[in-house]
Amino acid sequence: MIEHNVLVSVIIPNYNHGSYLADRIESVLSQTYQKMEVIILDDCSTDNSRAVIEQYRSESRIAEIIYNEINTGSPFKQWVKGIEKARGEIIWLAESDDWCEPTFLEHVLPSMLADPEVAVSYCQSYCVIDNDIKWQSNHNQLIETVDGDKYIAEYLTPNPAIFNASMAIWRKRNFALIAKDFLNYSFSGDWLFWIELAKTGKVSINGRLLNYFRKHGNDVSTGSYQTGLNFVEGMSILQHCADNKLIDERKFKLSVKKNIKEYWPIKSQFARERQLEIERLFQTAPSSKSFFLKCVSSAVWKSFKSK
Repeated sequence: MIEHNVLVSVIIPNYNHGSYLADRIESVLSQTYQKMEVIILDDCSTDNSRAVIEQYRSESRIAEIIYNEINTGSPFKQWVKGIEKARGEIIWLAESDDWCEPTFLEHVLPSMLADPEVAVSYCQSYCVIDNDIKWQSNHNQLIETVDGDKYIAEYLTPNPAIFNASMAIWRKRNFALIAKDFLNYSFSGDWLFWIELAKTGKVSINGRLLNYFRKHGNDVSTGSYQTGLNFVEGMSILQHCADNKLIDERKFKLSVKKNIKEYWPIKSQFARERQLEIERLFQTAPSSKSFFLKCVSSAVWKSFKSK
């Protein structure tokens, strides 16, 4: 167990996750590293969330409980509200439907304490549906620290290695250094958030599986995947990375190609207007319509062969 006086501010943003909220709060309070304050924000839930939260009001580590009177419609706005309230040097956005091992902070915090240039530290995560582990992330080293620019190019594109906010901690002071464009996104704002934070310093990768990312019908990502919003916002972020030279042209085109291959077999499930929007983004992104057509031909042929 590590011994240190660095305060960790744990922000738990909640909306209608009453069924999972006790597990989340308990997994935070049971951490082996105990120097923490917990800030709970409820975005006008309509389920039993308030009753669950009130059970913890007398807990000494609960620094603040905030109930919104009007739903913000954005988890990222709730993040900012919690960050502004936080007194700790280290921030942990512990999403309300996830949970973790009691040694999460014990393992991800030391690299930040050892190196002040580390902006973000994170572990690996399971993806859980009901009681089944559907997949899990992995890293080939127990611990590795990577420069931010390299991390963005190798680990945040074409898909972010930090795919769940609960698996990471980061320095509050670095938040003042980043652009707040992530607030303009409904689904992929967290991806841009990690890109911006990685630009401010190093990233520490812990190979341990310490986080449980819960997938269910009431999470933010489900609706985005069903409507194709993930492709729209994802392409916007890839374009941002290319425009700002965070990734080279080769990585950009590989990322676009991957998106086209994922989109094409399922395009019929999206509204026609959304299809046209996505395909316009694909055609203009690599600045070459012929590249788009080549990728589409490959995707169609692959889909045909699999039938």
